[in-house]
Amino acid sequence: MDKRGTCGSRVPRNGIPRPQVVLAAAQPAKCTRLSSTRNCPCKMSQLPLKSPLASPVSAGMNSRVESVDSLSMDSFWLEVENIKQSAEAEQEECSLADVKTQEEGEAEAEWLQDAGLSDLLGDCASENDNVLLSTLTKTQAAAVQRRLDTYSRSRRRKNKHPVRDVRDIFGVVNSEETAAGNEQSSPEQLWHNLRTSTVQKSETQEYSCTVRNPAKEEMFNMDVAYSEQAAVLLKGSFLSESRRLKDGNALTKFKIPKGRLGVTRVGDLSTQDMKKIPTLALIELTALCDVLGFELKRNKAAKLKTTEKKLFGVPLNTMLENDQKLLPNTKVPLLLQALLSCLEKRGLETEGILRVSGSQTRIKSLEQKLERDFYTGLFHWDEVHQNDASGLLKRFIRELPAPLLTAEYLPAFAAVQNIPDLKQRLQALNLLILILPEPNRNTLKALLEFLSKVVARENNNKMNLWNVSTVMAPNLFMHKGLPNKIPEGKEKQLAEGAADVVRMMIHYQDLLWTVSSFLVAQVRKLNESNSKRYQFCDKRIKNLLRKIHADKDKVEKNQAEPSKIVKVHASLLLKDSLEVHLNNATRVADVLRQFQKNLCQNGWSIVNTVNLLKCNNSMECTNLLLYEVGGNIGEHCLDPDTYLLDLYHINPHAEWIIKQNPSYPRMF
Repeated sequence: MDKRGTCGSRVPRNGIPRPQVVLAAAQPAKCTRLSSTRNCPCKMSQLPLKSPLASPVSAGMNSRVESVDSLSMDSFWLEVENIKQSAEAEQEECSLADVKTQEEGEAEAEWLQDAGLSDLLGDCASENDNVLLSTLTKTQAAAVQRRLDTYSRSRRRKNKHPVRDVRDIFGVVNSEETAAGNEQSSPEQLWHNLRTSTVQKSETQEYSCTVRNPAKEEMFNMDVAYSEQAAVLLKGSFLSESRRLKDGNALTKFKIPKGRLGVTRVGDLSTQDMKKIPTLALIELTALCDVLGFELKRNKAAKLKTTEKKLFGVPLNTMLENDQKLLPNTKVPLLLQALLSCLEKRGLETEGILRVSGSQTRIKSLEQKLERDFYTGLFHWDEVHQNDASGLLKRFIRELPAPLLTAEYLPAFAAVQNIPDLKQRLQALNLLILILPEPNRNTLKALLEFLSKVVARENNNKMNLWNVSTVMAPNLFMHKGLPNKIPEGKEKQLAEGAADVVRMMIHYQDLLWTVSSFLVAQVRKLNESNSKRYQFCDKRIKNLLRKIHADKDKVEKNQAEPSKIVKVHASLLLKDSLEVHLNNATRVADVLRQFQKNLCQNGWSIVNTVNLLKCNNSMECTNLLLYEVGGNIGEHCLDPDTYLLDLYHINPHAEWIIKQNPSYPRMF
């Protein structure tokens, strides 16, 4: 009997024995947690084998699966069995060092360090901490306060050296101050209100998925912090609907409404500005979880063991360092680029690609040949069978010494399934993507782009979105070096949830790789504050926090100056600059068209003519980009629909520079 379960075919549930599950997951409790245990086994953790005839899920358990017939999990369990057999055959050891359970207060201290607020653990606040605090929203400030308060209490109980009282950081508003500043609630008051409302909500009703019309396009607001949006929704009520997975075609369509400042994608910001994003995203994710009644707990980072290999089992950072010696600016490992290129050329049309396993013997032999010949250029990809190439791809992901989604945040990715509302699940995923280290984020994006191409050829390869998700989920969420304690009877629910998270990452990747406007605004505030010299003391911090919402991220309309004449530079392309007359309707695309027109008509002196102008039928220059440089931003590649007069009011001291669109062609 064929146990692979092709799309549209019905495979009995008891056709494949449920294997020993090794899935990073959070244990459900009264208050659902985005967390996991921290005990790291030396070998893959194992659960007792499930009987093929046993019921996979209790009758009362909420499930997102509409029916076993339409959304079979057999591909998932078959992939788990293949991974288990491969690991047992090689008797692989844990690639992560053992991780000790953190003591009380250590998790909060680590969180404050990762959030860029480590100096709050000492006796005085540094200028950098105060600058970061000045950019936070109410819910974000409440999240910081909660963890600092927990840390302070734990330190006092241990009779360690005195730590700063949380009130010294955020201030306590007395009656006179309350009367004077009645319009602005303190972060302490806000946290009390949010905590009270969250507890009351959990006591009176259980969250359930908001009813959505898959055919209707919904707006995905990125102008307002997600936690602030959730706090507003918390005051209302959620409509009930049973959780059900749907076909890819029925997934809700979300559209990011473009404001007048356009949309910012990952990669549009400079390296220095992007380094600020993970810190802000961590604070926002924590605030969102607080509002929703979830507790964000992360695995403690573990020291990786070294390996003598060059490709498989090598940390991403090490691989990229080696690759960049051959090709500078490489952002995705060359081996992964080669594997994806091989599969795109000859595997996209193959029926059951990714699901049908290649020969384990050939795959192991190919791995050894790649280790020996890849960097010498002697490896011949044309001789690799498609199914063996897909096996190598999955093996590359699994053999990373730390999970691609990182050991710290893999439990949080897995627990996204516990958030009932689809939009809020995507908000959490968006923040988690931004928290990932750049090598992990770029590698994950390359993988997801390939998986999208596989799904697009569904008619030929019989691999729809759900098939691909169930096959890839074990490779992303199972890792031999992570703790795995799965409550009995929860295997099916957790497996479905992991596959659903992969499905969302594939289908909504364009949305997930967008930097929210509110985060960009916070980066601008950080840069502005860092350019000034503030002298803070503890008493002044509470006054600063009262003004968190004083400066709104709204575009100010300057009635006295309805237009402006600015210069746009293109020093790498032309010797001359372009003088542009800005009004309320001038967009980036208009400036690029004007640049092209003047280039052709006025005979400007061209510095570099190689592939300078390539325009489509709509006359949009596809290989020219306009950058905002300096002022309150490092460097920002602008959306073609950005209104430049509005941007000028936000950042009047920036320069605008036209550059060629950088391309990163695959070399294999």
